Amino acid sequence: MKFRAKIVDAACLNHFTRVSNMIARLAKTCTLRISPEKLNFILCDRLASGGVSMWSELEQENFFSEFQMEGVSAENNVIYVELASENLSRALKTAQNARTLKIKLTNKNFPCLTVSVELLSVSSSSRIVTHDIPIKVIPRRLWKDLQEPSVPDADVSIYLPALKTMKSVVEKMKNISNHLVMEANLSGDLNLKIETELVCVTTHFRDLGNPPLASGDTPWDRDPAEMAEVCVDIRKLLQLLAGQQVNPTKALCSLVAGRMLHLHLLYEDVSLQYFIPARS
Repeated sequence: MKFRAKIVDAACLNHFTRVSNMIARLAKTCTLRISPEKLNFILCDRLASGGVSMWSELEQENFFSEFQMEGVSAENNVIYVELASENLSRALKTAQNARTLKIKLTNKNFPCLTVSVELLSVSSSSRIVTHDIPIKVIPRRLWKDLQEPSVPDADVSIYLPALKTMKSVVEKMKNISNHLVMEANLSGDLNLKIETELVCVTTHFRDLGNPPLASGDTPWDRDPAEMAEVCVDIRKLLQLLAGQQVNPTKALCSLVAGRMLHLHLLYEDVSLQYFIPARS
């Protein structure tokens, strides 16, 4: 089992650092899945027990100038490791203005993800800063619990407004209620609503648009004005919104009424999916 990769492009390095910072804001620990084509950062709590799942996907060719890996076997050419996401984020903070960044799996009396940063000094000579991040190699028998979550057919899918705007609204609502109802329809309308014994507050967004159906999908069988709704823990939604450092190029959510809120955020080279269970 081997892995080593190298980033030399400054824009790719900054983008990879932003992704790492975002993951660190979302979860204390995460699983890193390494395959020949992709890196996945995974947060896989069980939705059935009220946990939140996350699946982040990075195409390795969009980030790395060199990328070599060997999985556990030829038939299972993949590696799963668990690490503290803050440790990776902290290591990458030293990579600002770096000439190169190298990442590899090592064993220094314990399994590590070693991050080596080549920095230029004032005298134009280079120096290497190395971080050894402890990891736990995940055995093959547990891989089945770390697959991309399956998404039930949505009742409504809708594009989201600017996430900074949503974050501002949800932060204010959090001071009133622990739960939030998200409503949407096929006419591009989205409502964020909280209700208590004393007050009901609703924020309306109009003309957001709905994503087109993929080829072969069954057409929507509902009145375009009819609302689908999901009630979620407001803190879990705010955790996602607070973790975004830049607005995605595309953001949409799918509501599975009474069961799940699925948010899909697309950045330049990164896909982030976030699954929030409905309040029981």
